[in-house]
Parts: sequence; C-alpha cells; structure tokens
Amino acid sequence: MTKTELITDYSIKQILDIFNTTANTISLQPPFNLMLRRALPIHPPIPKPMTAPAPARPKAESPKPLFSGNIPTLQTFTEDTATPTFHSRILPAIEHDHLELESHSNKILSSSNPDEQTRFQNQFVWELARHLIGEELVVYPALIESLPDGQGIADKNRLEHQGVKQQLKAFQGLESTDKRFVPTLKGLMRDWGIHVRHEEEVDLPRLEELLSKEESVELTKSLDRVKIFVPSRSHPLAPTEPFFETAVGLLTAPIDFLADLFRKWPDGKEKK
Repeated sequence: MTKTELITDYSIKQILDIFNTTANTISLQPPFNLMLRRALPIHPPIPKPMTAPAPARPKAESPKPLFSGNIPTLQTFTEDTATPTFHSRILPAIEHDHLELESHSNKILSSSNPDEQTRFQNQFVWELARHLIGEELVVYPALIESLPDGQGIADKNRLEHQGVKQQLKAFQGLESTDKRFVPTLKGLMRDWGIHVRHEEEVDLPRLEELLSKEESVELTKSLDRVKIFVPSRSHPLAPTEPFFETAVGLLTAPIDFLADLFRKWPDGKEKK
C-alpha cells in the first residue's frame, strides 16, 4: 500500500484532529493544521485494474505419425542363419554367433557387387556389435562369479573387445567402394579371430565345466534377451562396466534401431 492510499483511508477531519492534538502536545502554532491541509494531497482511492479472463487455449492437434505408409521391416538374419540358440548351452551358442559372423565376412570378401557388400556389411555390424556387448553383460559376469581368476579373464577380454569395437567403428563408416573397405574388414577379422579361438578353446570350456546344463542354458537365454536391447552399431567410447554399459546402451540403442530402418539388408536375391 502506498503512502497516498494510506492517507485516503482516513477522513480529513480525522487527520486534522490527530495533528491538532500533536500540535498542542508539542506547542506548535495553531496554523499548523492549515499548513497540513495544503501539504497533504488528498486523492480518491485508486481503483484496481480489471483483469480480463485468459483466453481459452486452442485444442492441441493430434501428433502426426513419424512415418507415413508402411514402415520398412528390419531383416535381421540371412538365409544361412541357424536355428535360435535359446535351447543350447552357452558354448555352442557363442560358437554359433562366431560362425555366423564369419559367414557374413566371407560374403563381403567374396563379392564384387558393392550393393551386396553393403547389405552384408550392415548385417555383419549389426551382429558383431550386439554380440560383443552381450558377452560383456552376460558371459563375463558369469566368468567372474564362477572362476577364481575370472576377473582377470574378463578384464583381458574386455580390453580385446575394445580394440575390436574401434575397428568395427571404422568399418561401419566406410562405403563398400572405399579402397579401405576390404583391408579394414580383414584386419578386424584377424584380430578378432585370435580372441575367438582363445574364448572357444580355453575360457568358455572352463566355464562350462562348472555350470550345470540348466545354468548354462539359462545363461544362453539371458544372452539372447540382452541382445534385443543393446545398440546395433559400434560405440567404442561407451563404458564397458556392466551397470554403466547397460544404462548407456538403453539410451543409444533406440537411435541405432531408428537408423537401421533405413539401411539395406540381405534379402537372399543374390542367391538366385
């Protein structure tokens, strides 16, 4: 409340009576009330502005679909793909993935058709990126829990995976007509092949010896489930520890899945 509004709450007579009493108390001259009348401007109360009601918001339109027409179907396996691995033990399941990736690599290296190479390049990247993260999230924790030296084995394998991820990152960004395309894939397969042989011949057989059939099959099921939700492209800068890798993977995977809708995939036509 302003000073002027405070004064207008009193009548002129009340104000003069107050100051006359004060003047008599402190021996002021009688003309004091006249001086006060001239000094104090008396204003009528200031009316508060009327606020108009807020206009009603227009009804929001329904969001338009991201895609119009038929959404392309992502083909995730070629005709050479073996049966699902959910019923097998973990070692045969991992070996199945390795053989499938080797098959895709051979398709690329044996083809002289750039379009066919691009299709199998996408398939190869899709399979290997998911396989690497799946092992890190499912198989390596089992190694740590089951083997006395499991932590060291897991750390070594994660380090080897990191090198493969960097090579895969380089390969997935190349056009099939690039002169670096074939050499990059050959280098990747050479380095990854060393890792695969040790995994199949040493690490996983040791793990299988300590697992019951039910435990091994359950591990395979977990691996298959995890690969549904992990990124389908290589992201070597992502963390490799299970908790952080899972969190980052859940954020990255939808972006990869969306981009996969617009990539070319093997459709079997090259076999005709």
